[in-house]
Amino acid sequence: MEKRWIQRRIPDAALLDGLKRIPGVSGALAVLLGQRGIRDFDEAKAFFNPELSGLHDPFLMAGMEEAVDRIGLAINKGEKILVYGDYDVDGTTAVSVFYSFLREHHDRVDYYIPDRYLEGYGISGKGIETARDQGFSLMVSLDCGVKSVELIRQAKEWGIDFIVCDHHQPGEQLPPAVAVLDPKRKDCSYPYKELSGCGVGFKLAQALCMKYDWDPEGLFRYLDLLAVSIACDIVEIRGENRILAYQGMKKLNSNPNTGLKALLEIAFAGKEKKRYDVSDVLFYAGPRINAAGRLEHAYGAVDLLIEQDEQKAREFASRLHTTNDVRKELEAEITKAAIAQCNSMPGFDEMKSTVVYHPEWNKGVIGIVASRLVEEFYRPTIVLTRSGEKVAGSARSVQGFDIHAAIEACEQHLLQFGGHTHAAGLTMEPERVDDFRKAFDEVVQASIREESLQPIVEFDLPLDLGTLQPNFVKNLLRMAPFGPGNQNPLFVSRKVKDTGMAKNYGEHLSLNFFTGAGVVGGMAFFQGQHLEEVKQGKLFDICYHIDLTEFNGKERLQLRIVDMKLAD
Repeated sequence: MEKRWIQRRIPDAALLDGLKRIPGVSGALAVLLGQRGIRDFDEAKAFFNPELSGLHDPFLMAGMEEAVDRIGLAINKGEKILVYGDYDVDGTTAVSVFYSFLREHHDRVDYYIPDRYLEGYGISGKGIETARDQGFSLMVSLDCGVKSVELIRQAKEWGIDFIVCDHHQPGEQLPPAVAVLDPKRKDCSYPYKELSGCGVGFKLAQALCMKYDWDPEGLFRYLDLLAVSIACDIVEIRGENRILAYQGMKKLNSNPNTGLKALLEIAFAGKEKKRYDVSDVLFYAGPRINAAGRLEHAYGAVDLLIEQDEQKAREFASRLHTTNDVRKELEAEITKAAIAQCNSMPGFDEMKSTVVYHPEWNKGVIGIVASRLVEEFYRPTIVLTRSGEKVAGSARSVQGFDIHAAIEACEQHLLQFGGHTHAAGLTMEPERVDDFRKAFDEVVQASIREESLQPIVEFDLPLDLGTLQPNFVKNLLRMAPFGPGNQNPLFVSRKVKDTGMAKNYGEHLSLNFFTGAGVVGGMAFFQGQHLEEVKQGKLFDICYHIDLTEFNGKERLQLRIVDMKLAD
């Protein structure tokens, strides 16, 4: 499906003139900074040099005083504390960070991760029963719990206090916990709202350091795991998250967590990497950490991330790597079956959504399959499978469409649902699948804009390849870490021509271009079909990121081409 190229808005001239007065800021760099909300020298300085001193006071978060006091009381009285977290990357990193941090100050602490298949997402009845039976009197939930009103009420009746650390949108009623830490609470004045679940747990740990005069270096040693949560939970990398991600990636590249180091070394098959970036975390570490909870149990991920012995860490990492290989095979098999189901579905061409169901699909990979179907058909997509006596689903959206709101409009067919604008989960009775599919497509038909049904490539600005001089590239790469809110700058260069050395690598196309100062290589992903036209010397428009890659132990500049078209 052909993509539309749209340029992001260029900031006004007065703002650009001011930014260009900053030393080292060229015209193109001024545009990029302005597009990311940078307005003056002080903001640019904070952007390029994110320091931990810029973190907000954790006690600005509603409920923080109560949470810190309750943990302090539990430590003084020798109570058993259970750290509870979800089974995805954000949840397992959150548990790993908070559990590892707390056990340095309290020896009666343990952790619990629910089973994806037997207990489902969030706080579970089995988890609370386990806490009761094993004598825990305080539970700290991470990345979940803000909507678990009845379960936390049950825990309270059994004499178990709760501290909730969550970052999801609360419901109308907060659970009856000792403290609910969630910057998205309506009554919370915390100045930054987009922390990950691990980030909220980090703020609680930071507050404990401040209240009880614990050395914050004992917390900062876990910043690389926090950076993993930020990258893999796709939260914005602006404001406080930018500080945490920047410092976390710095930690990862200088003195990484033992388990994370082992996992990345295995993921890169022994290739020496001088520097890891957010994309390495997102595409190599994240899937392997997630694989534990998708196919086995997420304890495997926490075991890895809290392990300090290098040999044991390598064993844990190898197990996750193997599990991830199995996950990829399952994902490919189910994706193929789901595409076939779509193509054989009566009236599918007239639909503006995709809802597929098979009772035997693996619940752990349906979210990934939903993303693959969005790539294939570019529609709001829901993949459903059997989960016990119910049907569970994972939803993924397209740009500009709120899939959570669309699901909410069909809630009469559902038992429960939750999530975000671009991704959500849902549960229903098996007999409601067909009715839900029809209702969901009706909602999408009525509310989606036609332009949302065509993939968009939104680029920052056009660029002459001659601009790729060392100083520009150096300053550009200082804008990292990249992610939502600070996307890796995307450029368009028009009427470019390969030097004559183009070749295919599977579906991908390797190219080389003259820049005026030499030759720069480019890799055009999934663009191998253009090889013959390139060899014929035809001119192309290319849309690309500028990356540094490693080859034979040396870094070199490369264009990562996300789309290309024959020039007009």
